[in-house]
Amino acid sequence: MITSNANQLHESERETTSDLGQDAMEEISEGLRRLLADVFVLYVKTKNFHWHMSGPNFRDYHLLLDEHAEQIFAMTDDIAERARKIGGTTLRSISDISMHQRLKDNNKESITPKEMLVELCADNQALTRWLRSTHELCDRYFDVATTSLIEVWIDETERRRWFLSEIVSGL
Repeated sequence: MITSNANQLHESERETTSDLGQDAMEEISEGLRRLLADVFVLYVKTKNFHWHMSGPNFRDYHLLLDEHAEQIFAMTDDIAERARKIGGTTLRSISDISMHQRLKDNNKESITPKEMLVELCADNQALTRWLRSTHELCDRYFDVATTSLIEVWIDETERRRWFLSEIVSGL
């Protein structure tokens, strides 16, 4: 009789579910884990600013940030599922997010609308850089499926940054 322990593989022994190979699976899934952490941070920050927006342009900014947050959140499942499809693991908790995030949280009690928009603009630009870097990693391993997803996310992130930077330049 085979015990369940004999059937369980340690993470380092896990076989990939694709033909990318072990090194590719480990490096790409780690890159996706970091991206996912940053996407969650950007989502929460965008919702935070959406909830705490004020001022004469409240309605426009409130709606824009809600739209951005929905788009950002939509990335999360695709990122995590892609890591799992290639045999990797993904985030498991808030503390796991905090261990992998590169974007900084914002816990300020008071922040002006302009400061919010400037910070989100910078965060989207940073995310674009990390998406490009992960794209380059995936490209080295010929992971066309992940690079294709990332190309869409780069376009969406650049669009969010464009909108935010146009608003900020007019303030």
